[in-house]
Amino acid sequence: MSQAPAKAEAAAWQAKPKPTAQTQTFRYLRRFWPLYVMLVPGVLYFLVFKYVPLLGSVIAFQDYNIYGGFFNSEWVGFKWFQQFFAYVNFRRLLWNTLAISFYQLIFAFPAPIILAILLNEIRSMVLRRTIQTIVYLPHFLSWIIIAGFGYMLLSPQIGLINTMIKAFGFEPIFFLQEPGWFRFIVVGSGIWKEMGWSAIVFLAAISGISPTLYEAARIDGAGRWKQMLHITLPGMLPAIMLLLLLKIGHILDLGFEQIYVFLNPITFEVGDVIDTYAFREGIIRGEYSKTTAIGLFKSVVGFALLIIANRISRKTTGERIF
Repeated sequence: MSQAPAKAEAAAWQAKPKPTAQTQTFRYLRRFWPLYVMLVPGVLYFLVFKYVPLLGSVIAFQDYNIYGGFFNSEWVGFKWFQQFFAYVNFRRLLWNTLAISFYQLIFAFPAPIILAILLNEIRSMVLRRTIQTIVYLPHFLSWIIIAGFGYMLLSPQIGLINTMIKAFGFEPIFFLQEPGWFRFIVVGSGIWKEMGWSAIVFLAAISGISPTLYEAARIDGAGRWKQMLHITLPGMLPAIMLLLLLKIGHILDLGFEQIYVFLNPITFEVGDVIDTYAFREGIIRGEYSKTTAIGLFKSVVGFALLIIANRISRKTTGERIF
C-alpha cells in the first residue's frame, strides 16, 4: 500500500506534457540573455562588413558603370574571367603567387611556432617579457617603414649587411636589384614583422597544457627535449592545424603592400603577383569589374583548398575547422 502514492506520482509525471523544442529554446535564451546581448555587436559587424559586401560580387558579371550602379550596368557573364585567364602573363602571375605562398608556408609559418617554444623554455619572467616586447614591436610598423629598414640594411653602399660583406673582402651584393633574392627578402621581412605577434596564439596554446603532464614526464626521466616532442608539440597541434588550414585558404592572398614596397622594374618578372596585377587594373585603370572577378576567383580557389585541406586534416590528425 505504501507504494501506491509513489506510483500515482510517477504516473502523473509521465502524463505531464513535455515541453516542446521551441519552449526549451525560449527558456534557454531567457536564462542566458546577457551572453546573447554581448554577441550582438560581433554579429552586426560580420553582417555589415562581411556578408553585405558579398552582394558586390555581382560586379564581376557586369560591365560595371560607377555612375549607373548595380542595376543599370550591363550584364556580360564570364567576360572578365575569360580576359583574366587569357591574359598573356597569367601563368607568371599564378606561378609567382604560388611560389611566394609556398615559401611562406615552409619558412614563415613554422617561425612563430619555434619562437613560442623557445620563449616557453625561458624561466626568467623578466627576460621572457623583454624578448616578447622586442619581437612584438615590428607588427605595429607599416610596410613602408619595414621597406625603409630593408633598404638601409641591404643597400650596397651603406647597408649593414653589405658593409660586413665588404669587410671580409667580398664584393657587395645588390640584393634589392637581384631577382633571385626578391622572394627571400619578401618572406624574410614578413617573418621579422609578424613572427612575434603570431607567436601569441601558440603561447596561449602552450599555457593551456596541464603542468601535471610535465611533472609526470620529469618523474619518468624525460628531459626538456622529450617533453617538447611528446607534450608541448601535441598540445599545440590544434592551434597549429587551425592556423595552417586558414593559411591554406588564403594561399592566393599575399598582401599587396608587402610585395609592392619591394617591387621594382628589375624584379618585376619574379615579383609581379595577382594582387599587384589587380592593383594596376583596378586602381590605375579603373577596371572594377575585372578586379572583382579576380577577387572572386581567389576566394573560390581558397575555399576549395580549405575544404580539401580540412578533410585531409580530419583523416590524418583528427583536427578540423568544421
